[in-house]
Amino acid sequence: MASTETKSDAAVKEHDGLGGLEAGLDALESSVAGRSSFGTTFRQKILPPLVAAVVVLAAWQALITFKIVDDPTKLPSPSAVWSEVENAWLQGTLLDYIWTSVSRGLLGFLFALVIGTPLGLVVARVKFVRAAIGPILSGLQSLPSVAWVPPAVIWLGLDNSMMYAVILLGAVPSIANGLVSGVDQVPPLFLRAGRTMGATGLRGTWHIVMPAALPGYLAGLKQGWAFSWRSLMAAEIIASSPDLGVGLGQLLENGRNASSMPMVFLAIFLILFVGIAIDLLIFSPVERWVLRSRGLLVKG
Repeated sequence: MASTETKSDAAVKEHDGLGGLEAGLDALESSVAGRSSFGTTFRQKILPPLVAAVVVLAAWQALITFKIVDDPTKLPSPSAVWSEVENAWLQGTLLDYIWTSVSRGLLGFLFALVIGTPLGLVVARVKFVRAAIGPILSGLQSLPSVAWVPPAVIWLGLDNSMMYAVILLGAVPSIANGLVSGVDQVPPLFLRAGRTMGATGLRGTWHIVMPAALPGYLAGLKQGWAFSWRSLMAAEIIASSPDLGVGLGQLLENGRNASSMPMVFLAIFLILFVGIAIDLLIFSPVERWVLRSRGLLVKG
C-alpha cells in the first residue's frame, strides 16, 4: 500500500514537473513573441540611423566651418544642398525627378523578374542548358551595365525601350543566378519526399523547389534590383534626350555640366534615398517574412 502511494506521489510530482516545464516554455515563448514597445523599437531601429546621419552632417559641416575644404565648387555646405532641395520642391520638379527614375526602374525590374525567374529554373533543372548558358549568365553578371548603353542607343534609339533593355541586361543574370544558387541548396531529401507525395513536374517546382530555394532567390532579387537601379542611372547619365525627361541620373549629369555641386549632391542623395526606401519598403519585409516562416525570426 505504501509502495502504491509512493508511486502515485512520484507520478504526481513528475506530472507537476512536466506541467511546470511546459508552463515555463509557454511563458518564455509568450515573452519573446510579444510585440516590442515603441521605446525599444526606437532605440534599436530608429535611433542608430538617426545618430549616424547626425554624425555625417556634423562632420560635413565641420569641414566647411573650419575651412578644411574651403572651395564650394568641390564641397558645398549642407545649407547649399538644402537650398537646392527647396528650389526643386518649389518649382515642382523634385517629385518628377524621383518618379521618372523610380517608375522606369520598377517596371524594368518587373520585366527582368518575369524573364529571369523561368530562365533560372530552366538553367538549374536542365543539365544541358546549364552547361550551355550558365557560364554566359555568370559573364553577363560581371559585365558593367554601362557597357550596354552605347549599343542599346544604336539599336533602339533614345527612348524608354533603350532604358529597359539596359535594365534587363543588367538584372536578368543576377535574378537567374540567384535562383540557380537557391535551387542548388535545396536538400535532396525534400525532392525525394515531394516525388513520394506526387509532387513532380510543375507541381513539384511550385510546392517543393521554389519554397525551399526562396532564400537564395530573394538574395538574387535584391541583387537584381541593385543592378537594375545602377544600370538605369548609367543609362540616364549617358543618354540624354528631351523625350526621355529628367530622371535622377540626368539630374546628376545636368549638375556636372552646370558645375553646380549642390545639384550634384542633391542627385546623389536622391539616388541613395530611393535605394534605401525600396529596400526598407519591399525587400526587408519580404526577407523578414521568409525568416519568420522558417522559425529564424520571432514575430514581434
